[in-house]
Amino acid sequence: MPNPQITVLEALSTPGNPAKPNDDRYGHNEAAAFVIDGATGLGDRQYIDASGSDAAWIAARFADGFTKHITRDTAISDIARTVSLDAKREFLGNHPEVPRYAWPLSAFAMLHATRTGFRFYGLGDSCVFLLNTDGTAGIHMAIPDAFTREQAHAQSHIARTGGITKNGGALGNTQTLEALRRHRETQNTPGGIWTLGLVPEAADHLVSEDLPIEGKAHAIVCSDGFADLVVLYQAYDAASLVRTALDKGLSPMIEELRRFERETDPEGLRYPRFKQSDDTTAILVELTA
Repeated sequence: MPNPQITVLEALSTPGNPAKPNDDRYGHNEAAAFVIDGATGLGDRQYIDASGSDAAWIAARFADGFTKHITRDTAISDIARTVSLDAKREFLGNHPEVPRYAWPLSAFAMLHATRTGFRFYGLGDSCVFLLNTDGTAGIHMAIPDAFTREQAHAQSHIARTGGITKNGGALGNTQTLEALRRHRETQNTPGGIWTLGLVPEAADHLVSEDLPIEGKAHAIVCSDGFADLVVLYQAYDAASLVRTALDKGLSPMIEELRRFERETDPEGLRYPRFKQSDDTTAILVELTA
């Protein structure tokens, strides 16, 4: 029997703010399609000159490692561990004094085609929307309540400040920044959220599940920025999101997302979030079992 196939139909990545680096990356090869979402830096400065931000640098490191080394037979955890070790040596080797809240890290979501089927892998709040041939659809992600929790925290910030851009924004507000830094320091520690970054042990905590696909299916692998069309703005459900991408393409959907962010609710009063516009990345794929 032929191996299961991933066919990339379209891929698109746009920065939330055109004046700032896009901290998202995506990649694909014969055996995988994935999105990596670098977490907004919380440090007082940038430590790595390449890529425009430390978050973009770590996302690019993992995107390059995954693209080059993932095969149908690869243990994804082995690749994640190796890339993390190399990144740790470079970053902390040159900057051992960096506070933990400023360590670069990233969420990711991946579809992996093995020799017998498909599997989801992820950490953090990137996700996969899967539409099966029979019309059933769902979302696959490492942290099922991630969006609900972030919206609640953003709502508290907005209630205190009056809006996303007020009082210096999330990173300019002392109370919010301190809370974000405390949360960031718990990541990649026992009891905290695991992400791709400078802690190789995160490779032991990858969330994965088999995706039982018969015949053909379609999916969108995306960062949380694109997922907001479903989980925040509720413009789609999982099935209609994938169907619309197949019918119209990803570009008009991102334009629709930007209208929600910049015109419908620029201050987050109706749709609470920390940033007016987020980096947005999506890969539309066809899966053939």
